[in-house]
Amino acid sequence: MKALLFDEPKGPEALYLGTVPDPVVGPDDVLIANVATSVNRGDLLQLKGQYPVEKPSAVSLGMDAAGTVIEVGENVTDFAIGDNVCALVREGAFAQLVAAPAAMCLRLPGNLSFTKAAAIPEVFITAYLALHQLANLQSGEHVLIHAGASGVGTAAIQLAHHYGATVCVTASAGKHEHLKAIGADCCIDYRTQDFDEVVLKRTNGKGANVLLDFIGAPYAAQNVKCIAMDGRIVALGMLGGRFTEGFDSSPFIMKRLTLFGSTLRNRPQPFKEALLADFNREIWPLFASRELHPIVDSIFDWDDAVSGLKYMEANANVGKIVITIGAD
Repeated sequence: MKALLFDEPKGPEALYLGTVPDPVVGPDDVLIANVATSVNRGDLLQLKGQYPVEKPSAVSLGMDAAGTVIEVGENVTDFAIGDNVCALVREGAFAQLVAAPAAMCLRLPGNLSFTKAAAIPEVFITAYLALHQLANLQSGEHVLIHAGASGVGTAAIQLAHHYGATVCVTASAGKHEHLKAIGADCCIDYRTQDFDEVVLKRTNGKGANVLLDFIGAPYAAQNVKCIAMDGRIVALGMLGGRFTEGFDSSPFIMKRLTLFGSTLRNRPQPFKEALLADFNREIWPLFASRELHPIVDSIFDWDDAVSGLKYMEANANVGKIVITIGAD
Protein backbone atom coordinates (compact mmCIF):
# COMPACT_ATOMS: atom_id res chain seq x y z
CA MET A 1 0.00 0.00 0.00
CA LYS A 2 0.98 3.66 -0.29
CA ALA A 3 1.56 5.75 2.80
CA LEU A 4 2.97 9.09 3.87
CA LEU A 5 6.41 8.40 5.34
CA PHE A 6 9.52 10.13 6.62
CA ASP A 7 13.04 8.83 7.16
CA GLU A 8 14.51 11.55 9.35
CA PRO A 9 12.81 14.14 11.58
CA LYS A 10 13.49 17.28 9.57
CA GLY A 11 10.08 18.96 9.69
CA PRO A 12 7.11 18.78 7.30
CA GLU A 13 9.39 18.80 4.24
CA ALA A 14 10.63 15.33 5.26
CA LEU A 15 7.25 13.81 4.42
CA TYR A 16 6.95 11.82 1.20
CA LEU A 17 4.60 9.34 -0.44
CA GLY A 18 6.06 5.82 -0.42
CA THR A 19 5.14 2.14 -0.38
CA VAL A 20 5.06 -0.20 2.64
CA PRO A 21 3.62 -3.67 3.31
CA ASP A 22 -0.10 -3.91 3.97
CA PRO A 23 -0.94 -4.00 7.69
CA VAL A 24 -1.56 -7.31 9.42
CA VAL A 25 -5.12 -7.77 10.66
CA GLY A 26 -5.30 -9.41 14.07
CA PRO A 27 -8.23 -11.44 15.41
CA ASP A 28 -9.67 -8.39 17.24
CA ASP A 29 -9.02 -5.91 14.41
CA VAL A 30 -10.78 -4.56 11.38
CA LEU A 31 -9.08 -3.47 8.16
CA ILE A 32 -10.19 -0.05 6.96
CA ALA A 33 -9.91 1.21 3.39
CA ASN A 34 -8.91 4.67 4.50
CA VAL A 35 -10.51 7.70 2.85
CA ALA A 36 -9.45 10.51 5.16
CA THR A 37 -7.21 11.26 8.11
CA SER A 38 -6.32 14.45 9.96
CA VAL A 39 -3.25 16.24 11.27
CA ASN A 40 -2.62 16.29 15.00
CA ARG A 41 0.00 18.31 16.83
CA GLY A 42 1.80 15.07 17.68
CA ASP A 43 2.34 14.38 13.96
CA LEU A 44 4.00 17.75 13.48
CA LEU A 45 6.16 17.36 16.58
CA GLN A 46 7.18 13.86 15.51
CA LEU A 47 8.27 15.18 12.12
CA LYS A 48 10.48 17.61 14.04
CA GLY A 49 11.91 14.92 16.34
CA GLN A 50 10.17 16.45 19.35
CA TYR A 51 7.59 13.76 20.15
CA PRO A 52 8.61 10.55 21.91
CA VAL A 53 7.34 7.37 20.27
CA GLU A 54 7.78 4.03 22.03
CA LYS A 55 8.31 1.88 18.96
CA PRO A 56 8.94 3.99 15.85
CA SER A 57 7.92 2.35 12.59
CA ALA A 58 7.84 3.26 8.92
CA VAL A 59 4.14 4.15 9.23
CA SER A 60 4.28 6.12 12.46
CA LEU A 61 2.13 9.12 11.61
CA GLY A 62 -1.62 9.54 11.73
CA MET A 63 -3.96 8.80 14.64
CA ASP A 64 -7.36 9.35 12.98
CA ALA A 65 -8.76 7.11 10.25
CA ALA A 66 -12.09 7.25 8.43
CA GLY A 67 -13.20 4.81 5.77
CA THR A 68 -14.93 1.50 5.03
CA VAL A 69 -14.31 -1.86 6.69
CA ILE A 70 -13.03 -4.37 4.12
CA GLU A 71 -11.93 -7.20 6.45
CA VAL A 72 -12.76 -8.27 10.00
CA GLY A 73 -10.79 -10.41 12.43
CA GLU A 74 -12.19 -13.71 13.61
CA ASN A 75 -13.19 -12.35 17.04
CA VAL A 76 -14.96 -9.23 15.74
CA THR A 77 -18.74 -9.22 16.07
CA ASP A 78 -19.63 -5.52 16.27
CA PHE A 79 -18.57 -4.60 12.73
CA ALA A 80 -19.01 -6.13 9.29
CA ILE A 81 -17.50 -5.66 5.84
CA GLY A 82 -19.02 -2.54 4.31
CA ASP A 83 -19.46 -0.60 7.54
CA ASN A 84 -18.34 3.01 7.43
CA VAL A 85 -16.28 3.86 10.51
CA CYS A 86 -13.78 6.23 12.03
CA ALA A 87 -11.07 5.01 14.36
CA LEU A 88 -8.51 6.23 16.86
CA VAL A 89 -5.21 4.41 16.31
CA ARG A 90 -1.76 4.74 17.83
CA GLU A 91 -0.20 5.29 14.39
CA GLY A 92 -0.54 4.43 10.71
CA ALA A 93 -3.52 6.51 9.56
CA PHE A 94 -1.51 8.38 6.93
CA ALA A 95 -1.99 5.34 4.70
CA GLN A 96 -4.38 3.65 2.30
CA LEU A 97 -5.10 0.75 4.66
CA VAL A 98 -5.40 0.89 8.44
CA ALA A 99 -5.67 -2.09 10.79
CA ALA A 100 -7.51 -0.86 13.88
CA PRO A 101 -8.76 -2.65 16.99
CA ALA A 102 -12.51 -3.00 16.59
CA ALA A 103 -12.85 -1.58 20.10
CA MET A 104 -11.32 1.69 18.86
CA CYS A 105 -13.81 2.16 16.01
CA LEU A 106 -17.01 4.21 15.84
CA ARG A 107 -19.75 3.48 13.29
CA LEU A 108 -20.60 6.57 11.26
CA PRO A 109 -24.13 7.97 11.31
CA GLY A 110 -25.55 8.71 7.88
CA ASN A 111 -25.07 12.46 8.20
CA LEU A 112 -21.32 12.28 8.77
CA SER A 113 -18.90 12.31 5.82
CA PHE A 114 -15.49 10.68 5.93
CA THR A 115 -13.72 14.03 5.89
CA LYS A 116 -15.74 15.25 8.88
CA ALA A 117 -15.40 11.93 10.72
CA ALA A 118 -11.61 12.06 10.37
CA ALA A 119 -11.67 15.29 12.39
CA ILE A 120 -13.26 13.69 15.46
CA PRO A 121 -11.51 10.81 17.26
CA GLU A 122 -8.25 12.12 18.70
CA VAL A 123 -9.38 15.63 19.59
CA PHE A 124 -12.86 14.92 20.90
CA ILE A 125 -11.77 11.89 22.92
CA THR A 126 -8.86 13.90 24.36
CA ALA A 127 -11.23 16.73 25.32
CA TYR A 128 -13.74 14.26 26.77
CA LEU A 129 -11.04 12.63 28.89
CA ALA A 130 -9.77 16.00 30.13
CA LEU A 131 -13.06 17.71 30.89
CA HIS A 132 -15.26 14.84 31.98
CA GLN A 133 -13.21 11.98 33.33
CA LEU A 134 -10.32 13.97 34.82
CA ALA A 135 -11.61 17.44 35.71
CA ASN A 136 -15.25 16.35 36.29
CA LEU A 137 -16.55 19.62 34.84
CA GLN A 138 -20.02 20.45 36.17
CA SER A 139 -22.90 22.56 34.92
CA GLY A 140 -22.58 26.14 36.14
CA GLU A 141 -18.79 26.04 36.48
CA HIS A 142 -16.34 28.25 34.61
CA VAL A 143 -13.71 26.73 32.34
CA LEU A 144 -10.69 28.40 30.71
CA ILE A 145 -9.41 26.70 27.56
CA HIS A 146 -6.05 27.78 26.17
CA ALA A 147 -5.34 27.38 22.44
CA GLY A 148 -9.07 27.56 21.84
CA ALA A 149 -8.75 27.45 18.04
CA SER A 150 -6.79 24.17 18.03
CA GLY A 151 -8.42 20.85 17.24
CA VAL A 152 -8.70 19.86 20.90
CA GLY A 153 -9.65 23.44 21.78
CA THR A 154 -12.63 23.54 19.40
CA ALA A 155 -13.73 20.12 20.64
CA ALA A 156 -13.38 21.17 24.28
CA ILE A 157 -15.41 24.36 23.71
CA GLN A 158 -18.33 22.32 22.39
CA LEU A 159 -18.14 19.69 25.12
CA ALA A 160 -17.88 22.28 27.90
CA HIS A 161 -20.88 24.12 26.45
CA HIS A 162 -22.74 20.79 26.33
CA TYR A 163 -21.94 20.22 30.02
CA GLY A 164 -23.49 23.59 30.88
CA ALA A 165 -20.26 25.42 31.75
CA THR A 166 -19.35 29.03 31.03
CA VAL A 167 -16.50 28.87 28.52
CA CYS A 168 -13.57 31.29 28.23
CA VAL A 169 -10.83 30.69 25.67
CA THR A 170 -7.54 32.23 24.65
CA ALA A 171 -6.91 32.69 20.93
CA SER A 172 -5.71 35.35 18.51
CA ALA A 173 -8.31 38.04 17.81
CA GLY A 174 -9.04 36.96 14.25
CA LYS A 175 -10.36 33.62 15.46
CA HIS A 176 -12.76 34.88 18.13
CA GLU A 177 -15.95 35.00 16.06
CA HIS A 178 -15.44 31.41 14.93
CA LEU A 179 -15.06 30.27 18.54
CA LYS A 180 -18.08 32.20 19.79
CA ALA A 181 -20.14 30.51 17.08
CA ILE A 182 -19.38 27.07 18.54
CA GLY A 183 -20.02 27.91 22.18
CA ALA A 184 -17.31 30.18 23.63
CA ASP A 185 -18.79 32.78 25.98
CA CYS A 186 -15.60 34.81 26.32
CA CYS A 187 -12.63 35.07 23.96
CA ILE A 188 -9.34 36.54 25.16
CA ASP A 189 -6.65 37.79 22.80
CA TYR A 190 -3.52 36.37 24.41
CA ARG A 191 -1.38 38.81 22.43
CA THR A 192 -2.91 41.97 23.87
CA GLN A 193 -4.77 40.94 27.05
CA ASP A 194 -3.77 39.40 30.36
CA PHE A 195 -5.99 36.35 30.41
CA ASP A 196 -5.80 35.97 34.19
CA GLU A 197 -7.18 39.48 34.75
CA VAL A 198 -10.01 38.92 32.26
CA VAL A 199 -11.03 35.62 33.89
CA LEU A 200 -10.95 37.07 37.40
CA LYS A 201 -13.07 40.03 36.32
CA ARG A 202 -15.66 37.82 34.61
CA THR A 203 -15.90 35.52 37.64
CA ASN A 204 -16.08 38.33 40.22
CA GLY A 205 -12.64 37.43 41.52
CA LYS A 206 -13.39 33.73 42.05
CA GLY A 207 -11.52 32.33 39.04
CA ALA A 208 -12.08 29.42 36.67
CA ASN A 209 -13.03 26.07 38.17
CA VAL A 210 -11.35 24.09 35.38
CA LEU A 211 -8.44 25.04 33.12
CA LEU A 212 -7.11 23.20 30.06
CA ASP A 213 -3.50 24.13 29.34
CA PHE A 214 -1.52 23.32 26.19
CA ILE A 215 1.12 26.03 26.67
CA GLY A 216 3.04 25.06 29.79
CA ALA A 217 5.72 27.14 31.49
CA PRO A 218 4.92 30.67 30.23
CA TYR A 219 1.36 30.46 31.56
CA ALA A 220 2.07 28.71 34.87
CA ALA A 221 1.93 31.76 37.17
CA GLN A 222 -1.12 33.26 35.46
CA ASN A 223 -2.90 29.91 35.51
CA VAL A 224 -2.65 29.54 39.28
CA LYS A 225 -3.60 33.19 39.73
CA CYS A 226 -6.90 32.84 37.87
CA ILE A 227 -7.90 29.34 39.01
CA ALA A 228 -10.61 29.09 41.68
CA MET A 229 -10.47 27.42 45.06
CA ASP A 230 -10.53 23.63 44.56
CA GLY A 231 -9.79 24.26 40.88
CA ARG A 232 -8.60 21.58 38.49
CA ILE A 233 -5.87 22.18 35.91
CA VAL A 234 -5.39 19.63 33.12
CA ALA A 235 -2.01 19.96 31.38
CA LEU A 236 -2.16 18.62 27.83
CA GLY A 237 0.90 20.17 26.23
CA MET A 238 4.03 22.28 26.59
CA LEU A 239 3.95 24.32 23.40
CA GLY A 240 5.49 27.31 25.17
CA GLY A 241 8.23 25.38 26.96
CA ARG A 242 8.92 23.22 29.99
CA PHE A 243 10.76 25.42 32.49
CA THR A 244 9.97 28.69 34.22
CA GLU A 245 11.87 30.63 36.88
CA GLY A 246 10.42 32.11 40.03
CA PHE A 247 7.22 30.09 39.99
CA ASP A 248 5.35 30.18 43.31
CA SER A 249 3.73 26.79 43.95
CA SER A 250 2.06 27.83 47.21
CA PRO A 251 -1.36 28.41 45.56
CA PHE A 252 -1.58 24.66 44.96
CA ILE A 253 -1.78 24.28 48.74
CA MET A 254 -3.66 27.43 49.69
CA LYS A 255 -6.27 26.99 46.94
CA ARG A 256 -6.39 23.18 47.24
CA LEU A 257 -5.69 22.83 43.53
CA THR A 258 -5.47 19.61 41.55
CA LEU A 259 -3.09 19.27 38.61
CA PHE A 260 -3.63 16.49 36.07
CA GLY A 261 -1.06 15.67 33.43
CA SER A 262 -2.56 13.76 30.54
CA THR A 263 -1.68 12.28 27.17
CA LEU A 264 -3.76 9.86 25.14
CA ARG A 265 -1.41 8.17 22.70
CA ASN A 266 0.71 6.35 25.30
CA ARG A 267 -2.18 5.18 27.47
CA PRO A 268 -2.49 1.40 27.92
CA GLN A 269 -4.74 -0.19 25.32
CA PRO A 270 -7.36 -1.41 27.86
CA PHE A 271 -7.68 2.15 29.18
CA LYS A 272 -8.20 3.54 25.68
CA GLU A 273 -10.77 0.89 24.81
CA ALA A 274 -12.75 1.62 27.99
CA LEU A 275 -12.51 5.35 27.30
CA LEU A 276 -13.79 4.94 23.75
CA ALA A 277 -16.67 2.75 25.00
CA ASP A 278 -17.70 5.54 27.38
CA PHE A 279 -17.35 8.13 24.61
CA ASN A 280 -19.39 5.96 22.24
CA ARG A 281 -22.19 5.68 24.77
CA GLU A 282 -22.26 9.22 26.14
CA ILE A 283 -21.00 11.53 23.37
CA TRP A 284 -21.12 9.82 19.97
CA PRO A 285 -24.95 10.12 19.59
CA LEU A 286 -24.56 13.91 19.79
CA PHE A 287 -22.92 13.93 16.37
CA ALA A 288 -25.90 12.16 14.81
CA SER A 289 -28.23 14.71 16.43
CA ARG A 290 -25.93 17.54 15.28
CA GLU A 291 -25.50 18.92 18.79
CA LEU A 292 -21.75 18.45 18.29
CA HIS A 293 -19.87 19.20 15.07
CA PRO A 294 -16.40 18.32 13.86
CA ILE A 295 -14.72 21.61 13.00
CA VAL A 296 -12.85 21.20 9.71
CA ASP A 297 -10.72 24.22 8.83
CA SER A 298 -9.26 22.91 5.59
CA ILE A 299 -8.83 19.79 3.48
CA PHE A 300 -5.61 18.83 1.69
CA ASP A 301 -5.05 15.96 -0.73
CA TRP A 302 -2.29 13.69 0.48
CA ASP A 303 -0.16 14.75 -2.50
CA ASP A 304 -0.08 18.14 -0.76
CA ALA A 305 0.14 16.90 2.84
CA VAL A 306 3.30 18.94 3.44
CA SER A 307 1.24 22.11 2.94
CA GLY A 308 -1.27 20.88 5.51
CA LEU A 309 1.44 20.35 8.10
CA LYS A 310 2.99 23.74 7.37
CA TYR A 311 -0.45 25.27 7.79
CA MET A 312 -0.65 23.79 11.28
CA GLU A 313 2.93 24.89 11.96
CA ALA A 314 1.83 28.47 11.23
CA ASN A 315 -1.07 28.14 13.72
CA ALA A 316 -3.39 29.43 11.01
CA ASN A 317 -6.18 26.91 11.53
CA VAL A 318 -9.41 27.02 13.49
CA GLY A 319 -10.20 23.36 14.12
CA LYS A 320 -8.88 20.40 12.20
CA ILE A 321 -6.77 20.00 9.09
CA VAL A 322 -7.96 16.96 7.14
CA ILE A 323 -5.95 14.98 4.58
CA THR A 324 -7.74 12.89 1.96
CA ILE A 325 -6.12 9.58 1.05
CA GLY A 326 -5.68 8.67 -2.59
CA ALA A 327 -6.97 5.30 -3.79
CA ASP A 328 -4.42 4.58 -6.52
